[in-house]
Amino acid sequence: MNKSDLIDALALDQKLPVKTAESIIASVLDAMTETLVHGDSVEIRGFGSFTVREYKSYDGRNPKTGKVIVVQPKKLPFFKVGKELREAVDQLKS
Repeated sequence: MNKSDLIDALALDQKLPVKTAESIIASVLDAMTETLVHGDSVEIRGFGSFTVREYKSYDGRNPKTGKVIVVQPKKLPFFKVGKELREAVDQLKS
């Protein structure tokens, strides 16, 4: 499922115009992005939580040349799955 599929699903489920559903999805994603940019976490009970993890600098290797390079420290979003989602997906195993 991609963003447009999510918009279509919301519009269909809630009987909304697609433009309204698109605006709602954009608002939710913008709010989540802003929260993460400010270093806070986003928790959606039963689904999971998004946090920002900090990674230190380390020596890496350019796969094309084999030359050692220094990878700068960075912050990346991290998702931890919630219990209910994990159990629902686990039920799918055959």
